[in-house]
Amino acid sequence: MVHMFLNGGGMKGGNLHHLIGGAPFLGAATTLPIYRLHSVPLDGAADDHPALEHTGPGDGAAIQGELYDIDFTVLRTSLLPAEPPDLELGVVGLADGTEALGMRLRDAAADLPGLVDITEHGSWRAYRATKDDPR
Repeated sequence: MVHMFLNGGGMKGGNLHHLIGGAPFLGAATTLPIYRLHSVPLDGAADDHPALEHTGPGDGAAIQGELYDIDFTVLRTSLLPAEPPDLELGVVGLADGTEALGMRLRDAAADLPGLVDITEHGSWRAYRATKDDPR
């Protein structure tokens, strides 16, 4: 089992939540303020999924999400294969001083056309609420 920070479709109510195989919910979690949050288009669809970008101190913000205790097999066979190509598995620093695995924007995708900085919203859910789309 591994702690996994989710901040998009894998969260409760999200379109990918079923892929985490009933993993135990550990609670709401917030990142260290060293990330930017982006909305990423995919195949011409705006706002397809969120992406955390590690920026370092002074240029980021705390991003809200959820923490789960995910089985490695579920991570490998269910969740990771469903992730879009612009994301990669990495370590995410959390506000409580711990770390968890999480999906982050690949460095090579930082200049992806259509990428929208949504950091000011603090979470994918808050951003989606401004779009009236419960995804």
